[in-house]
Amino acid sequence: MAVYVGMLRLGRLCAGSSGVLGARAALSRSWQEARLQGVRFLSSREVDRMVSTPIGGLSYVQGCTKKHLNSKTVGQCLETTAQRVPEREALVVLHEDVRLTFAQLKEEVDKAASGLLSIGLCKGDRLGMWGPNSYAWVLMQLATAQAGIILVSVNPAYQAMELEYVLKKVGCKALVFPKQFKTQQYYNVLKQICPEVENAQPGALKSQRWVCPRLPDLTTVISVDAPLPGTLLLDEVVAAGSTRQHLDQLQYNQQFLSCHDPINIQFTSGTTGSPKGATLSHYNIVNNSNILGERLKLHEKTPEQLRMILPNPLYHCLGSVAGTMMCLMYGATLILASPIFNGKKALEAISRERGTFLYGTPTMFVDILNQPDFSSYDISTMCGGVIAGSPAPPELIRAIINKINMKDLVVAYGTTENSPVTFAHFPEDTVEQKAESVGRIMPHTEARIMNMEAGTLAKLNTPGELCIRGYCVMLGYWGEPQKTEEAVDQDKWYWTGDVATMNEQGFCKIVGRSKDMIIRGGENIYPAELEDFFHTHPKVQEVQVVGVKDDRMGEEICACIRLKDGEETTVEEIKAFCKGKISHFKIPKYIVFVTNYPLTISGKIQKFKLREQMERHLNL
Repeated sequence: MAVYVGMLRLGRLCAGSSGVLGARAALSRSWQEARLQGVRFLSSREVDRMVSTPIGGLSYVQGCTKKHLNSKTVGQCLETTAQRVPEREALVVLHEDVRLTFAQLKEEVDKAASGLLSIGLCKGDRLGMWGPNSYAWVLMQLATAQAGIILVSVNPAYQAMELEYVLKKVGCKALVFPKQFKTQQYYNVLKQICPEVENAQPGALKSQRWVCPRLPDLTTVISVDAPLPGTLLLDEVVAAGSTRQHLDQLQYNQQFLSCHDPINIQFTSGTTGSPKGATLSHYNIVNNSNILGERLKLHEKTPEQLRMILPNPLYHCLGSVAGTMMCLMYGATLILASPIFNGKKALEAISRERGTFLYGTPTMFVDILNQPDFSSYDISTMCGGVIAGSPAPPELIRAIINKINMKDLVVAYGTTENSPVTFAHFPEDTVEQKAESVGRIMPHTEARIMNMEAGTLAKLNTPGELCIRGYCVMLGYWGEPQKTEEAVDQDKWYWTGDVATMNEQGFCKIVGRSKDMIIRGGENIYPAELEDFFHTHPKVQEVQVVGVKDDRMGEEICACIRLKDGEETTVEEIKAFCKGKISHFKIPKYIVFVTNYPLTISGKIQKFKLREQMERHLNL
């Protein structure tokens, strides 16, 4: 798989091109000349659905447009669901002992939204939510949307320098956080860059240090769970919003909200440079969550079958959109098992709460499957879920379906910039299809794969850069028009930076990142293909393949292998395993056994750092 969150394609088109934008224009013209005249639809005996497939032997597909897109705001969607199923359980936060029905959640969201406006925040202001999964996180996600305030999803692991960067980047006026989680002392971290907070009047902070203001826009700091100097308590804000006067003001303000307003800024993970603030609208996330829920057939489920276990972080697009928003759209129960991912807690939540759907990244699912007491949990209610976040080896997909009873598992792919999901399976797709691809195009979405050397649409089953167009494409990177233009061309195609192939049925397979592609003596080698292969070795737990410099070949292949606990092997044994199974030029010159990989604070592997480490290790 799947959701490669927040990565930007950088300009690297063929030599002699007239720059990134000029090359893009040329590609767009080639695209227009080759544009397909229609789509052929296949019927399925299992369900009444329409599946778009490529025609003409070219890698372009357009999703079904049979149903209209939704023009409601997040607040309007919450109101609709609360009226439809008021007594149904909406939110369960196990580690905080919180249980709310949709009617109760709507009431609390209204008071919180009203409270945010009452303390001086206005439509379009940015509010940062900085902390692990919690009731407060969901409350702020929905309350900001209700008030027209833009939620900034701040990574809970951020330290002072990183926090300063994102708050200043988008001009945050307010920041919400708990006092502490584990070793992370949020208030103390903030004081490192904003010492004025200790002596400030709550809600009237003016951050200035000497003559250089570090956080000039920050005026309001809200503590989730403890009274702290210079902060407002979240409970106080909600209480302030409970008055009839403030609730009436909220209702008045809502008539000026548009579904096309920006509502969320999600920072990319920084695997390719400084994080960028992908800005999403109500229209982006309401429709993406609605369409994904339809792909999962949530409209066909009973209330007992709509119990979603979400271990993924809410500050990621998958958690906030496919998690919170999709549950809101379909009247499903969102169950937060723990503040941060914990495999044991996820299994406990499934058993205790009769969970039916489970979200996770490949790493999360590996951890859940490897719990020593896995067999002791009652997972009989499980039927499906979503795996996304990074490529998933086929063997893992099969294990999830067979061992966790997730026959309706869906592999999803997308990027933060695409709200996020653009490809996903149908639940009834075969295990082989789920193991070998990231599914088929989502409705109201176009995808094409471009041959970067020729500047034309790639033929079927031929690698090229995947581009996406449709309602799901972000409004842009906050405050960075040039980087936005580099990512979204003049014809509104978002260039993902992912190398992919498409087959005759429209199934898409991600074969790597364009920047990660290894060129060895003129041969293009995609790390994801080799990583999938090495995962079939019985002793290999995890593997990352990178290209390292070589005077003769330009690049050579280096496989960085993490073995399963208790296993031992040799370089010679690994190379012998490759012979006769993969082409000779794909057999890595270097095999290095490692115990870990360099990660971003979001847990994504930084291949450029791994490459640098390996070149130093190998004295290249």
